[in-house]
Amino acid sequence: MDWQKGRESDNVVEDDGSGGGGGGGGGLQFGGFHLGIGGIILVVIVSLVLGKNPLDMLSLLSGGGALDNGTQTTQQVATQPSGKAADSSDPQVKFVKVILASTEDVWGAYFQARNQQYTRPKLELFRGHVNTACGAASESMGPFYCPGDRLVYLDLDFFQEMDTRFHAKGDFARAYVIAHEVGHHVQNLIGVMDKVEQARHQGQPMEGASGLSVRQELQADCFAGVWANKSQAQLNWLQAGDIDAALNAAAQVGDDTLQKQARGYAVPDSFTHGTSAQRSTWFKAGYASGNINSCDTFGTQSL
Repeated sequence: MDWQKGRESDNVVEDDGSGGGGGGGGGLQFGGFHLGIGGIILVVIVSLVLGKNPLDMLSLLSGGGALDNGTQTTQQVATQPSGKAADSSDPQVKFVKVILASTEDVWGAYFQARNQQYTRPKLELFRGHVNTACGAASESMGPFYCPGDRLVYLDLDFFQEMDTRFHAKGDFARAYVIAHEVGHHVQNLIGVMDKVEQARHQGQPMEGASGLSVRQELQADCFAGVWANKSQAQLNWLQAGDIDAALNAAAQVGDDTLQKQARGYAVPDSFTHGTSAQRSTWFKAGYASGNINSCDTFGTQSL
């Protein structure tokens, strides 16, 4: 990926150790925010060590615990990020700025074509742990989006994890991760997250092979594919193997793959992000069409 072709975004900041509270996020819901890839693996591992059923613990964290007492809301808390401007002298930071800028250009054009204003999200880089409008989070959650403050959060160490733990190497694999989280921001702006929250309160299941969480995550994968299509049209920056790298990254973080790695088998009833095949399929659907209308994961029976 010839990512140096792109401009840099001014919306990448570095955490300075302070933060906020309230809201919901894009992933497996845990009180105010949602567990990322690493968090799900951690829950499974801890469950096995303690001799507990991972399904019980995931169920507790996803809405049955004390943190979710029926008062949760998706009200937007338009707080400003607490960090300072990120320094582009670090190549990884520069890369993040370029990818975020591309998502701004792609989604900005999409909203403008519909006579709407695209609100650009901030992306906050952190190390170890961070306080957000969705609560405290650690690097074990992986990258995540918090609609409470409309921020994408990323620990740069996750890129190293992608290489070693998830066997998902390549610049475009990393770009896919950022585009997926920005996809959640787009969902937030167009009202998808509010509808999912309303459906959850009405008793529709979040977890499971066809649950709302899986449908929401697969749509974000599809939105990432739409971004890949449009960014290529704008910058002509993809190289041989880049799409395969993104598809591999999507496959490596499928629920079935992660669960088999953690305990040797998969439990579809506990799925929150979709299988490896589904994540790759929906990314490809978005990339092939370049059209958000191809991403209706909520209206299809077959995911």
